[in-house]
Amino acid sequence: MKDFATRKPKKRNLAKKKSAFRSTRQTSNIISKNSIFILLVISSCLVITSFFFFKTDVASTNPEDVFNNVTIDFPSSLLEDSVLIESNDDGELSCEYFVQIGAYGNKKYALEAEKMLMGEIQNISIDIVYSTQLPGKPLNSVISGPYENRSAANNAREKITKNGFDPRLRTLCKQT
Repeated sequence: MKDFATRKPKKRNLAKKKSAFRSTRQTSNIISKNSIFILLVISSCLVITSFFFFKTDVASTNPEDVFNNVTIDFPSSLLEDSVLIESNDDGELSCEYFVQIGAYGNKKYALEAEKMLMGEIQNISIDIVYSTQLPGKPLNSVISGPYENRSAANNAREKITKNGFDPRLRTLCKQT
């Protein structure tokens, strides 16, 4: 059997170390000097023609003084902190105030919210409402009330907030 391996010792030049990422080709300019010269000539021609074509004058861009004169005329009754409200004397409004504790897609979460607040808040009810953003999707709205006035509704809202909910005040007004 013949041995094909070369038995001659290789000469290693330890003094000359080459970088691992160095290419064997000489580095040449990617863009030639003629191309760079042509690009400079074209750009200078464009700058010169833009000065003539657009008639650019740097001195004419100085800011001018602007004087604003604004006059506001309003009724003298507004100076006295009185507000004029147009009213219709057709009837009187009677309002009921509610506190919406939350609206849940799953009824068990609505029942859980009702159970958490049952000791502190009276008149809690769960109503089925439909979402305006997703029509056809029923939501279980947990509502407390009605309350006689806004102050009583705000007091109930504070109690509900202390229990970790984010309630909303709802008002239902009817003309009598």
